[in-house]
Amino acid sequence: MITGGTGFVGSYLCEELMRQGHFLTILTRSPQKYTEENSKNQKYVGWETPLTPLMENTDIVINLAGENLFGKRWTESVKKRLYNSRIDITRKLADAMKECSNPPDVFISASGINYYAESGDEIITEESESGDDFLAKICIDWEREALKAEQAGVRVAIPRIAVVLEYDGGMVEKMRLPFALFAGGPLGNGKQYVSWIHMADLCRAIIYPIDNPTISGPYNAAAPDPITMNALANAMGKVMNRPSFFRVPEFALKLVLGEAAQPVLSSLRVKPKVLLSEGFEFEFTDLEIALADIL
Repeated sequence: MITGGTGFVGSYLCEELMRQGHFLTILTRSPQKYTEENSKNQKYVGWETPLTPLMENTDIVINLAGENLFGKRWTESVKKRLYNSRIDITRKLADAMKECSNPPDVFISASGINYYAESGDEIITEESESGDDFLAKICIDWEREALKAEQAGVRVAIPRIAVVLEYDGGMVEKMRLPFALFAGGPLGNGKQYVSWIHMADLCRAIIYPIDNPTISGPYNAAAPDPITMNALANAMGKVMNRPSFFRVPEFALKLVLGEAAQPVLSSLRVKPKVLLSEGFEFEFTDLEIALADIL
């Protein structure tokens, strides 16, 4: 069972799960949009469907639901939507599991690296302290709700997801057009660390706990080699054969996005300590190779 299965990450994840032979139940607000995509091993159901009966025949629940954080100013009403879209759905899933006589084996519920406090050049692992800003509060409460599924005897794994690299979404999509128009460059002072992960590695990292029962609790879904914003912009310029000297200053980002500029400007040098210790092998560890693959 998957929430957020029609979103940026979820659509790629569903393809990977289908390739592996899983049978998918995708929870969505608008199941009627996907009537023609229903098949023997994939069905779309609405949120009004009682969850507990569905859970009884489900081995794995993956929770990726949540309104897109980026591309708009965070007014108080937007903040409320961003928060509730994650907390309410996660609570609903955990409550349904607690009502099951035969609950799922594992609950994989997404979080983000914005859980952590800004670190500058210091390396962040799963043991590092949480932040105290808006995004950190979302992640803290999001994870707390997911962990309540443990009361039903369900193993809970929480991937804290880094900046996702893929052609048709996320930071790459936002930066691609300026570079294509010869107006690309770093955001902010460029010295802040950007922790990233290629979409292919992210999909594998999200489902890694399914066959690795020793993984529970939070783990960082981030490539082993975080880079600075300057390095990211330079790599994009090199791969796209474009210059990278049109810097967008911090004040301009804050002027346009307000508080929503914070995720781009924060320095988070995250390492995937748990995944590496559990034997996970990244396909993409070099940023330039990862960008060349998608661009």
